[in-house]
Amino acid sequence: MARRVYFSFHYRRDVLKIGQIRNSWLLEGSGHQADRFLDKADWESIKKRGDAAIERWIDEQMNGTSVTVVLIGAETYKRRWVKYEIRQSHAQGKGMLGIDMYGMKDLNGNYDPRGPSPFKEFTFKDRLGTVVTYPVYEWIGDRGRANMSSWVEEAARRAGR
Repeated sequence: MARRVYFSFHYRRDVLKIGQIRNSWLLEGSGHQADRFLDKADWESIKKRGDAAIERWIDEQMNGTSVTVVLIGAETYKRRWVKYEIRQSHAQGKGMLGIDMYGMKDLNGNYDPRGPSPFKEFTFKDRLGTVVTYPVYEWIGDRGRANMSSWVEEAARRAGR
């Protein structure tokens, strides 16, 4: 099934890895769609307008998506806007999952250390008060290129979307 996915990540640090993951999923076919890929100039322009403008932009990009994929690098867990995107995704009942990018090269051809999951900072509950957890897969170890579509579908199914 075609899905529209929102990708949450640390832009400046992980843009090369993000592009590889996002593009492999889009090129796979099935009519997949993703949030608009923001270039550096656009992001800087939005940031200059302040926090409310950033929140509006994120909310607009999330509109119409059924799943949020949090791409986890060495410092993703520190990112304020990633935390906002996770909270918003849960509040909107979106399917959600993490993909750990450990083992992928950065812009300089180096490997980053494994970063903690940003999901660990939250305790989410559903309408019945049951604790909700979101799975985290490894892009390299769990064969992300071959399995990402099934991960997204499972996240959507779990969220009833």
